[in-house]
Amino acid sequence: MTTINLTTKIKASKQIVFDASRNIDIHQQSASPSKEKAIAGVTSSLINFGETVTWQGKHFGFYFTHKSRITVMNPYDYFVDEMEKGKFKSFKHEHFFQEENGFTIMKDKLQYATPFGIFGKLFDVLFLKRHLTNFLLERNKVLKEISEKNI
Repeated sequence: MTTINLTTKIKASKQIVFDASRNIDIHQQSASPSKEKAIAGVTSSLINFGETVTWQGKHFGFYFTHKSRITVMNPYDYFVDEMEKGKFKSFKHEHFFQEENGFTIMKDKLQYATPFGIFGKLFDVLFLKRHLTNFLLERNKVLKEISEKNI
């Protein structure tokens, strides 16, 4: 299993950042380089506990679909999205929010496992972990810009 941990400091309230993080439209904006679109489930606005979204996007030259469900939600502090259907063996993205001195500290913890044994692990080491890290960094950059405009 691979784990990616990121921390982003945003000058906005925890509520604004929390809501921006679960906003389907903002995610699509941040994922525009991969042409990622919500095609089923919740396809716009805010996703809530128990709801699903199915994404379709182009990664490594191929179109993939990925269905996630919000499995845990503690408003303004924490939520989790987990893959229900997709190309990963497992995929769990935890989102943490903490307010400090007028800033929100947003932490991402993404844990995933690749299929295909040693070939999947090699692909992960050579390409996938960097790709997913950059994908999250771009998402967080857009979340920061939008959240800081809404204060």
